[in-house]
Amino acid sequence: MLRVKQNQPTLYAGIELLFAAPVSPSATVRQCDRHGNRREIRELCLSAELNEWAQWPHLSQVGRLVHRWTVRGQTRTEVSYLITSLSGSQATPRQVLAMIRGHWGIENRLHWVRDVTFDEDRCQVRTGAAPQVLAACRNLVIGLLRRQGATNIAAALRTCASCPEAALALVTCP
Repeated sequence: MLRVKQNQPTLYAGIELLFAAPVSPSATVRQCDRHGNRREIRELCLSAELNEWAQWPHLSQVGRLVHRWTVRGQTRTEVSYLITSLSGSQATPRQVLAMIRGHWGIENRLHWVRDVTFDEDRCQVRTGAAPQVLAACRNLVIGLLRRQGATNIAAALRTCASCPEAALALVTCP
């Protein structure tokens, strides 16, 4: 599954046009969530109408994801398009939406923590295998902290910094 961005202008415009004036009804699913004062609605439409036109290898469906969220009375909307090699019989729209959400779960639980808590983007290590080794070390620390039940990695790192016994317990306990 790939998100289609505007750096693929023909494909992007074709998918946008398909969902603006659909030739046939598309498979659609809607999901509503509440997170504190934030209300989110996601609507995913999938279609196989562009498969031959798009000429992408292994393309089975194209999709439009409309994400609306409301916080304190202010509503915002984001529309994105995607392509997938999964046919309608391999994955329902609900399953595709779950896959998209699963990807963001990884993004939020790992990449965001690496980017923000470990400030990885400002790291100046750039040569040889060192960047890969540092990324592996960061992932190891995040994994160890999560295994111990940490939900806030930044707070857990502060605890380890102020209490070396806690840091040592991460690598010595079974």
